[in-house]
Amino acid sequence: MGLNLGRMLLTLPGILIGLVVHEYAHARTAWALGDPTPRAEGRLSLNPLRHIDPLGFILILVAGFGWAKPVSFSRRNLSHPRRDEMLIALAGPFANFALGVAFALALKLVDASGLGSAGAAGGTLVNLLLYALFVNFGLFVFNLIPIPPLDGSHVLFQSLRIDAALEARLYRIGSGALLAIILAQQALRVDILHIGTAVNYLAMTSLRLLGLIP
Repeated sequence: MGLNLGRMLLTLPGILIGLVVHEYAHARTAWALGDPTPRAEGRLSLNPLRHIDPLGFILILVAGFGWAKPVSFSRRNLSHPRRDEMLIALAGPFANFALGVAFALALKLVDASGLGSAGAAGGTLVNLLLYALFVNFGLFVFNLIPIPPLDGSHVLFQSLRIDAALEARLYRIGSGALLAIILAQQALRVDILHIGTAVNYLAMTSLRLLGLIP
């Protein structure tokens, strides 16, 4: 139990930063593309209270999956609705990718400064940054999966020009299917979606390029 609690505390900052920046990126992109909805709903903010869904956040910590408050936008306010919806959808995952890279660079700075060797505090700092790196690369990979309601599905559906009625049905089916896959992965301990493989590749590649691992 102590180990689980310790791991939870180490992942907490990375998850909190990742979710907030992810949703903020959606909101900021929608607003930049001409939709005032995110601003009117107070989502152009880095205040965690504007973005965190309490139940979704707790589930991420204890079960490994969850959600934040989705950012609303109106396609009627977008000059190029299909293109702009794809850009809004992609903004969140790529914000997490940028965070993953930023945390890798922070690890490099910690290593170069010798802070990582400064006793227990240094070890804790390194672990916080490592967990934040993996969490944000995880959010990047997971949200690009083209299964509703994930961001990747918005990109896929707009690319295929699926009509609104079919899209709504696919979202209802997809949400249940995604939950079933996640639960099956946890029960069977099988990486069905290969998220872990992709996340490990991104994390290890970034650390290797920075000379932090051989």
